Amino acid sequence: MRSTPLIVMTGATSGLGRIVAIELARRGARLALTTRDAERAAAVSAEIELSAPGTSVDFFTADFSRTGDVRRVGRQMAQRYHQIDVLINNAGLHAFEQRITADGFPEMMAVNYLAPWILTQELLPSLKATPNARIVNVASEASRRHGSLALPGDLTDTSPFSARGSSAVYGKSKLLDIMFTLELARRLEGTGVSANCVDPGFNVTGLGRELRFAPLMEKILAHLHIGDPERGAGLTIKLASDSTFSGKSGGYYTRRNTKRLTPVHPADDPNLCRQLWEHTEQLLAASRDGDVASR
Repeated sequence: MRSTPLIVMTGATSGLGRIVAIELARRGARLALTTRDAERAAAVSAEIELSAPGTSVDFFTADFSRTGDVRRVGRQMAQRYHQIDVLINNAGLHAFEQRITADGFPEMMAVNYLAPWILTQELLPSLKATPNARIVNVASEASRRHGSLALPGDLTDTSPFSARGSSAVYGKSKLLDIMFTLELARRLEGTGVSANCVDPGFNVTGLGRELRFAPLMEKILAHLHIGDPERGAGLTIKLASDSTFSGKSGGYYTRRNTKRLTPVHPADDPNLCRQLWEHTEQLLAASRDGDVASR
């Protein structure tokens, strides 16, 4: 990794992402961050400047529920940066009711899975041009509670769900992140680019902000020292910057003792991971051509 690495990260204006961005800046990285909110971007920019004065930080505005927006911002980054040392796909959403995006996709699937898939594809040339580049995808052990997986239907399933039923849908989107990462690692063999995913553990962040009682619950858990996001951010930082992970690829790690996990089925099946990749390619090709409504 270069002495002043360029790190691209999504979801950096709140929660774990904000902590990761500030710490990576302290370690001397240049940052390219995505945002939906100019006010939040300004706030985290000020925090980074306070913690690591002089850090180079660029912001790119995008709505990750829109596949076209993700493609656009990915292409803007690729045009500006011919070399990228690390891509951290961190942005995530836990919705407590079904919402359908402008493209016709289920929102949680679009933000949690399709967006990182698209952004990664757009940035691969810049990553491959950089020695020992890394991709870190933030997944979750919620993937073990995904219910059942049916491809390709689950990618476009807009069936309603309740707050209680949302956990399985969220878990499924994180399962797909793991499957995507493992297949990506196989496809990147020999390129010098590594791909790993991380379970940051339970953290008190804004992920459940749609719940009415979320702010009160966050205060209670913080008082009890439960779900400290500083600890949850630590493993993402290690995977992005620590020399012990240089060259390691195709792993799924948890912050608890930095242990490598065996993912739940079907993420442990290379054939099913490959099938997911192919289904996703076909789906996004149709979306790009404006045909998603007919599927």
